[in-house]
Order: sequence, then structure tokens, then C-alpha cells
Amino acid sequence: MTDDFDAMYETFQALLETFPPSEAVKRLELLGVEPDVVERIRDRHEQQTIRIKELEEPHAVVLGNRDTWYTGPQAKDKCWPAIVKLLRKDGWPEEPAIRDLDDSSTRVVSLLNHPKEKSFSTRGLVVGYVQSGKTTNFTSAMAKAADRGYKLFIVLAGIHNGLRRQTQARLVQQLVEPNPSMWSQLTGLDKDFTPQENPAGYFGKSNKTHVLCVVKKNATVLRKLARWLDKASDYLKDCPALIIDDEADQATVATKSINPLILSIMKSLPRSAYVGYTASPFANLLIDPSAEDLYPSDFIVNLPKPKGHFGTEVLFGRYALDGENEADVDDGHDMIRSIPIDDIPCVRPETKADVDGFEPVITDTLRRAVEYFWLATAARRVRGTGNPHSTMLIHTSVNTSVHNSFKRPLEHLRERTAKTLTDELVVDRLRTLWEEETGRVAAEDFGERKVPFDSLLTQLPGVLGNCRIIMDNSSSEDRLDYENGPVVAIAVGGNTLSRGLTLEGLSVSYFVRAVSAYDTLLQMGRWFGFRNGYADLPRIWMTDELAEWFRHLATVETEMRRDIDIYMTEDETPLTFAVRLRTHPALRVTAAAKMRSAVTAASSYGGRGVQTHYFHTNAEWLRGNIAAARDLVSAAVTHAVRVEDRSAEGRFIFRDVPYDVVTEFLGSYKFHEKSTENDPELISAYIRKRVSSAGSLRRWNIAIMGTPQGERFTFAPNVAVGRVTRTRLALTNPDPDYADIKSLLGPRDAAVDLVGVKTKLTEQALKEARNAQLPDTGLLLLYPIDKTSAPEPGKKLRAPLHAEEHVIGVGLVFPDPLHGDSTVEKYISADLSGVRIEDEDFSLLEGEDA
Repeated sequence: MTDDFDAMYETFQALLETFPPSEAVKRLELLGVEPDVVERIRDRHEQQTIRIKELEEPHAVVLGNRDTWYTGPQAKDKCWPAIVKLLRKDGWPEEPAIRDLDDSSTRVVSLLNHPKEKSFSTRGLVVGYVQSGKTTNFTSAMAKAADRGYKLFIVLAGIHNGLRRQTQARLVQQLVEPNPSMWSQLTGLDKDFTPQENPAGYFGKSNKTHVLCVVKKNATVLRKLARWLDKASDYLKDCPALIIDDEADQATVATKSINPLILSIMKSLPRSAYVGYTASPFANLLIDPSAEDLYPSDFIVNLPKPKGHFGTEVLFGRYALDGENEADVDDGHDMIRSIPIDDIPCVRPETKADVDGFEPVITDTLRRAVEYFWLATAARRVRGTGNPHSTMLIHTSVNTSVHNSFKRPLEHLRERTAKTLTDELVVDRLRTLWEEETGRVAAEDFGERKVPFDSLLTQLPGVLGNCRIIMDNSSSEDRLDYENGPVVAIAVGGNTLSRGLTLEGLSVSYFVRAVSAYDTLLQMGRWFGFRNGYADLPRIWMTDELAEWFRHLATVETEMRRDIDIYMTEDETPLTFAVRLRTHPALRVTAAAKMRSAVTAASSYGGRGVQTHYFHTNAEWLRGNIAAARDLVSAAVTHAVRVEDRSAEGRFIFRDVPYDVVTEFLGSYKFHEKSTENDPELISAYIRKRVSSAGSLRRWNIAIMGTPQGERFTFAPNVAVGRVTRTRLALTNPDPDYADIKSLLGPRDAAVDLVGVKTKLTEQALKEARNAQLPDTGLLLLYPIDKTSAPEPGKKLRAPLHAEEHVIGVGLVFPDPLHGDSTVEKYISADLSGVRIEDEDFSLLEGEDA
């Protein structure tokens, strides 16, 4: 009986090739299948769709109850099994790598429409990580969609020929070559789209092949494609199409030519699904959802970070989010090296007028970076594992003449080093450099063994002999080519190297380019990705300011992905949720044109925590905050309904203090100008609005958070506690008047005024406890931080606070509103006056295709 049922279920699956699930069920009924068997078939299909919908990863936010017709690969499939075979050959392990790829690509395909639906126009977004295998994911999704009947595949591959060619090569290798009779190509390795004579030859009913087209986001190319598809309209009504937009935030959003052309192409395809892939979705999430545009209204998929991936947070660390314990948030690996500000004019012209005739100087930091690259490459040769290629990236400017000016000095450095490898002083200098670097980052921490200097020294002549200096930019003929044997290269470039393109075996980056927006900055990070066999060796040289920007960006990324995951569990849809993107005083979220539809989202503090982690360290500024804190405590002593002396624990709590005591304090306490989320005017306006509209936040608990032992800090008569320790992040060239402590609050500090809370709380549990005990009461926390705070032994990425006076840290915890929240609006604009910015060059979008 089971065999009969299995055979009937196979019949149902065969019907799914031609009909959507509901229609396939009707066909079974027409074939006279017994109602109870039809019901069992429906149940089995439903169970399989539930498995897809409830996959632990990836998370997704989906519009409505989309009909999940795709339940995974089948035995008769051709395209997906071919990819699996290639990945196994490349050494991909079945668990977890291939299984995770299978799950995540199945989830994406399950959110597309059934290819036999009469008409559809789907819009989705897949959020990955920089250099994390997004191309492999969308290639897998294309393979599975092809196995189920999608016919036309258009891949929009960035704005540069290099990325388009790289993408075409990957798709040909993984899709076309394993099944050549199943595919027709409209583009080639060195040939972007050119109109073909006979559209019927590709889309007519007699042609059963899938059609592949990999094009740049270039207006000339896309116009040709749009016109050609328009001429083929008679054949396209039965042509299910999948449009993959790689780097979907670049040139797609708010561009005068590219955006309308993509929409035009979609209009000529009655059955089309547009799926954007990006690691920096900021612009895509700010499109007006109500406009006829490419906002991902049907689904947003949040790909998990693959095991072994080096991302922003891993390298730079990040700040704690609401409800997190700072001890659980990593400071990042000790792989970032500082470029002094004085070096910048030596490697990048200060103004446009200085570009002509610019000659770079090989500064000590640049020489050290290049020499370390050669040492690391030699060490990798000794190990003989992992990626056979080794690349260094130098990125100081978008100007091609600046790139070209590096060739002669870098070649001179290579030749001089090769000639002096027998010089004892040179060898000693290289030995010292290697010992210092391997001492700061232990190979054993990454499952590797340290390579002794004497072992790699024998490989150095060969490395220097193989090393090429490549100018990879839009005006050079030179290109990084990883297809013809192992490469050792120092690549100097700009935009052609800064997006999408994979720099194989990237070990060292030297980066000083200033940028204006989160997405541009994140995409510059070609050093993100996988470092199998040399995870201990990558290094990045950059300014301290850029490192701080990346640390902020790691926090923005984590918060954004957490928002998507939270909304997934709250039955939200892409049309009813808005991901919050925290701001930065010197960076835009994305280009101004892409933010026209943006509104201020973080104007409500309901259920949130605010804390200070940036401080000036000069005595005058700190004394002002000490005075403000002492005035606050004096007022709290006078006005509190009850004072709890917990000095045995290093704590005092002043309960039910009037709100105007808090707003008066916020008017006199100085927040550091980098603390955009700690805007005292915005916070005070929110408190006053809650008081007037909902009667909430009239009363506050004020807690002093010290220690029971140690040197005392006195806030008021009989109110003194031991000072706490908070260290600053270590910088190679620190600003003497600036400290970033990364996090102020401890794991249970926000529960200090709650009764009976003994265990460590999750963020949600803390909100629930506050709602139950203090639904209308705010909490303000004061921390007296010792000016000499020193790090614990072994904390290599931390430095003493070195403030001129003791520091007052402030935290505010707001209850989760029970009956709707009040919002106060304030548009926060980035101050870019002090930042030298080089935005991406989009002239390629409009120009004739090269």
C-alpha cells in the first residue's frame, strides 16, 4: 500500500512541473484519485513545505502566506547535482557547507513563484556578507530554478567589466559546462550583451534550453537588452524569468538610467522574479515601499554567516547592543595596524590639484606592509595548504594616475629587497618583523602552526621573483588573472577592486581611502571572506579613524540583521517593518540620492537602553560632567520618595525622582559629539512627550553604580562608592583627548532597581520584568570611572584610560510602552565637512560599453 501511495505522490510531483500545487491537487481529483489519498498527498506536501519554512537558517521576512511550491531537489534534477559534484571536487565538506548551501538556496527558490503561474512580478532581497559566497548561493538558486522550469536568467553583475567577466566565468563553469545541451548563452567571457537576430531561436517553443545573460549595469547595454526583449514580447508570455541583481545596492537604487531600465526589462517579462543580492542592503531598505520600484516587498532573506568567514565584527570588533553583556562581545582579532595621519599625504594627493605629477613615498608603514606580505606568502608556501594565490591590495585613491604612480617605487622596492636578501641587517629587520607579527597573533589560535623564520627565508627569493605589481583600474590593460596558475601580486587600484570582485588569497591590505557612506565603506573591505590555511596571517593597515568607522559599521550590521531576525518571529512582512540603521557623525547610511524616501526611525526610545562609551579626556570637559552628576544626586537626595543605601554592594538607588530632575541633568551633562544616539535634546523631548501624552516617565529611579572596595568617589554627603574600571580601546596613534570604552553597562545593571531578579536576564526577559514591576518608570545609571583604569593582563586590544579627571558614565533604560509609544522627530544629517571624500565614479553607467 505504501508503494502505491509513493507512486501516486511521484505522480503529484510530476504534475507540479506543469501546475502550481493547488492546480496539481485538482488534477489528481480529475484523475479519480480517492479523496483520502488526495488528502494524504496534500498533507505530505504541506509537511515538506513546513520543513522549508521552518529551517533554522536562513531567516526570512515574507509577505503574506506565499505558496511554497518548491520543496527541494529531486532525483531527476540535472543542474543542482552538477554544482554539488563540482563543490565536492573543490573540497567542500558535505557537513555543514554543502548542506547549508542546499538549505539556503532552497529557501530562496521556495519564495519565488511557480514558473507555470500565468503572471507574476516578484521582488526579493537576499542579504549576505562581503566575500561570503553570495555568488555560489545565487548560482545554486538559479540551478534549482532551472531544474523546475525557469527559462530566462538575467544576471546584473556590477558596473565593471572585471566583475561581469568573473561572474560569467563562474556561471559557465558551474551551470553551462556540466550540461551544455541545456543552456544557450546571450553573453560570453569577453562579450557583454549584443542583440541576436532571431529571438524565436531562444524563446520559441521548439527551444527547450535555458537562456543565460550576464550583463553590466550600464545604460547602453541595458537599453539594447530592453529593446531586444521588447521585440521578443510575443514569445515571452510563456517564459518564466529570474533576474539576479548582484551588488543590488550599487547603481540599482535611485539612478536616473539604470533603475528605470531594470523596471522596463521586468515589464517586458510577464512572469519575472527580481532577487537582489548584497552585503550592504542599506539603500535597498530605504526605497519607498509604496512606489513602483524595487523595494523587496515579497521577501527578505538573511543568510547566516558561514563557518570560518572573516567579517567586519571578527576583524574590528563591535559595540554591545541593547541587552548584551560586553564580555560576550569580541574586541576583534589583533590584525589591524595603524597608518599615522602624517603618512597620508605621502600615499594620496591632498587635493585634486595635486594629482598631476603625484609621486608616492614608500613610508615606513607601507614598506612594513609590503615586506610582511612577502613574508606571509613565503610562510604559506612552507605550509603548502589552502588557496594557491597570494594577493596584497593597496587602495589609496580612485584616481587612475595615482594608482599608476605606485608602479615604479613598488618595483624598485621589490628589486632592492631581492638583491639584499643576503644582507644581515635586512634579514634581521625581516626576522624582527615576522617575530613581532606572529607574537601578536598566535597561529595556534586558528588551528595552524607557526612557521619559523628560517623556514620561510628559503622561500623568499621565489616569492619576490614571482611577485607582480599590477595596476588594476578602468584605464589599465593589466588585470588580476587567477585562471592561469598561482598568482603572487600587489594590486593597486580603486573602484574596479572595491566591489564584488574576489581578490584570491588576499593576505595584506593597505587602505587609506576616505569614503562617505556605510555601503561604500563595507564594500571596500575586500579583506573579508575565507582564509583557509592562513587565517592567522591576514593584516590590514589603515588609519585609526577608518578602524573606528568599521567598528561602528560592524555594530550597524549586527543590529540590522538582528532586526530582520526579530521581525521574522513577529509575523511582520517587508511592507510593515522598517530596519533601524543607527547613524554616525561622519558617515551617511548611503548616498544622499538613495535616502530621499528615508525617515528618522530611531526617534522613539521605548524599550531601549542608551549608554555612553565615547568620552573626551580633558579635565575641563570631565569636571563639567562631574558637577552635573553631583547636582543630579543632590536633587535626587532631596526629591526621592525612598533612598536605598546599598554601599556594601557599591550601589545607591534613589526611587521615584521627578522627571524634571532628569531632564535638567540632560541639559547640563555633555555627551561626546560622536554619540549620535545619545542626543540629550531628543531624549528630553521624548521624556516630556511621554509624560504629557501617556502619563509615563513622570518618575525615575536613579542608580549609582560603583564598587564596594577601592578608592571612593563622593557624589554628595554620605553618598560615596568605589570607582569602577573601564579601559579604552587601544589605538597605535591615540588622540590624547578621546577614549572609546566600547561598553559601559554590565550584564545585569539594567535590572538593578527590580525586585527578586537573581539570574542573568535576556533582553526580552528584562523588558518583561520591567513591564511587570515598573511599567512607567525610567532608570538612569551613573558610573564613576577611575581615570587611571588599566586593562587586565592579556587584554592586548585594551589600553589604560589615561583621563585627566575621573569620568562619569551615564546609562538610561526606558520601559517598553504598554499602550503605544510617542515619537519625537529629528533628522540627523552627517557632518562631512571635516572628511575628505572620494565617492564612487558612476560615469561608467552612462558611457558607451567598453
